[in-house]
Amino acid sequence: MKAVTPFLVAILFLLGGGASAQETAHAPGWVVLPLEEYRMLHGRAYPTERGPEPPPVDATLTRVDYDLRIENEVAVGRAVLTVDVLKDGWVRVAIPAGLLVRKAELDGKAVALVPSGGERGGGQLSAVLSHPGRAALSLDVVLPVAAASAQESLMLPTAGSGVTRASVEIPRQGVDIRLSGGILSEHSESGAGSKWLAYGNGSETLTLTWQRKVEDHRGSEPLRWRGSLTQLVSLGEDSTAIYAEANAEVVQGLARDIRIRVPAGVTINQVMGALVADWNTKGNELVVTFLEPVEHSARFVVTGETRLPRDGKIEVPLLRLVDPVRETGGVGVEVTGAGEIKDLKPRGLENADASDLGEIVSSRQSPSLVAFRFRVGGAEMERALTVDVTRYTQQAVLMANIEEARYKVLESKDGKTLVEARYAVRNNQRNFVKITLPPGAVLWSASLAGKPIRPGQAPDGSLLLPVEKARGGEEAPAFALEVLYVARASAWSERGKFALSLPAVDLPISRTGLELFYPPLFKVTADPGTFRTETYADPMSVALNAGRDELVASETRAGAETPAAPQRKDTQSLLDQFSAKSKTGRAAGILPVRISFPAFGPSLFLVSELTSENQAPAVALSYQQEKKGGAR
Repeated sequence: MKAVTPFLVAILFLLGGGASAQETAHAPGWVVLPLEEYRMLHGRAYPTERGPEPPPVDATLTRVDYDLRIENEVAVGRAVLTVDVLKDGWVRVAIPAGLLVRKAELDGKAVALVPSGGERGGGQLSAVLSHPGRAALSLDVVLPVAAASAQESLMLPTAGSGVTRASVEIPRQGVDIRLSGGILSEHSESGAGSKWLAYGNGSETLTLTWQRKVEDHRGSEPLRWRGSLTQLVSLGEDSTAIYAEANAEVVQGLARDIRIRVPAGVTINQVMGALVADWNTKGNELVVTFLEPVEHSARFVVTGETRLPRDGKIEVPLLRLVDPVRETGGVGVEVTGAGEIKDLKPRGLENADASDLGEIVSSRQSPSLVAFRFRVGGAEMERALTVDVTRYTQQAVLMANIEEARYKVLESKDGKTLVEARYAVRNNQRNFVKITLPPGAVLWSASLAGKPIRPGQAPDGSLLLPVEKARGGEEAPAFALEVLYVARASAWSERGKFALSLPAVDLPISRTGLELFYPPLFKVTADPGTFRTETYADPMSVALNAGRDELVASETRAGAETPAAPQRKDTQSLLDQFSAKSKTGRAAGILPVRISFPAFGPSLFLVSELTSENQAPAVALSYQQEKKGGAR
């Protein structure tokens, strides 16, 4: 037992020491991390600086300079390529395709050119450079010269550079050169030939085309030209406007200016044309100067004005071309305002249609317009025109109007309405009058000046009635237009209100009269509105009174006649008439029958003024049934 006790004490001592060591390893302030996590956190706390990104390209071709000389069918010389190398190490720089390179040097040392494809003798040539920075690659090149008819051309290929500069020397003098893909900067000539300097964009082909300069002797030849002058003269009451269109066709030489003889009192306001540089008036001549000498043709427009008498005999001012070989054209004269041309005295002119003188005259809408064509001849031919103008006092003219409208309305207790509408129309322009009946109305008959007519129908369902039209310049007489129709409404009760709608006409109406006949058992009054109650009066229009008088006379004659005994008709004659009518076939339509309006019962007369076009007149009425019968 004594031996076991020391052993237990030793074990407890060791266990206590181990626990103390563990508590010391996990003391506060200490963190144990894996090595990988520690390196990640250290990299975030102390990031390393990133190096510069590599350039997007290895090298770039900044500029190409050509210095060439034309020798027979080729151009020989030197091409200097300015290259900026951006990458360390070996880089390839492509040589422009199409160049025949005889020798290549870099900083005075020969450089070998290798194909880009890697195969010997094939593909585009490239120079291989090893040092970054700017380098000038010098090439001895040869380019072919293309010849076509009398022209020669040299094409410099695209290089993908920023700028292309080309100096080309041609061993000839008197050469005209054209350039495409760039601009010509300098030109000089010496005993050795001509030298040209051009600049272009490296992404486009630079093409030079030249030919021997052709001497133009037209400038030394005397001028011969043909002219055409078309003018329009508008005779106004206060001033006269002149509009002229001139065309010059050069036959020989060069035309630096054109002269036009201007009549006295005419002021030139403007000369317009694509080739016109300047113009001025010297005495009685207008001098029109061109931007450059005209070789073929030129056109310009002259506008001016003058003051002439208002009416009477007027000498029309005519512009004349100076020194043409032949002068053609014409003149149109119009009267603006209320007036017309009564008499004409032309000299050197021929009558013509306005359409023959072009749009300058044919586009005019003046009712008083005359046109003349120049007789073919030179500048020495005499031309003059005298017109006799008559002016009129201007008056307002209405193209179409209804001076008076009369309505007869027969109203029944069950809601049926019979309406006779009569219009006194004056017209000098319209072919039809559009009448829109109230909804649900049915047309019974229509007549024009007492004769039955068959109306048409518009797309909107309204009626189109033909009307008489007066001749131009005459006062339009009034004629009667009549329409008879039936409409339905709700039946009347003992007391109530109803609205009477009348047709809408597409013409203004000056005066309106309405005669309403209603059932005797009722009393009808008009509510306040556009219509007012007045004592009955006959129509003021002669056309409506004439139609009424004829109708009354015909009814009187019919009543005065005694019925005669029926006479026998020849049976064979009746058969012949029936056979003839049967052979002609069916008629195209049936004309409406004119019906006399049945005026019955007590009446009410209403009037109104100034009804606008397409407005449907309406009357608001009140009715009440009388206990002991109605009284008129």
